[in-house]
Amino acid sequence: MARIAGVDLPDNKKLEVALTYIYGIGWVRAKEICEKTGIPCTKRVGELTAEELNTIRKFIDANYKVEGDLRREVQLNIKKLKDMGCYRGMRHARGLPVRGQQTRTNAHTRKGRRRR
Repeated sequence: MARIAGVDLPDNKKLEVALTYIYGIGWVRAKEICEKTGIPCTKRVGELTAEELNTIRKFIDANYKVEGDLRREVQLNIKKLKDMGCYRGMRHARGLPVRGQQTRTNAHTRKGRRRR
């Protein structure tokens, strides 16, 4: 099992799919990583050599903020909004939708089910 950025990538998946298991890397970035490193996207993770894994690892470390660093940055941004006391910060603090969605109905993902 290959380990990149602290995440174990499954051996049986294609490289472009397996890279999306890393927080901060989606489809577009995964394809971009494959193109820039010169490794075919269709290659399975189990078929990669140690040298190819190292190239991917170094490329991600040099060009992207992923996993722990990215999660920490997002949490700090949310904390900053809460400390400022702005509208978005208050919505985060109360556990309500932040981006203008209605809450009279259909906000159950953020609010939880109705209490009786």
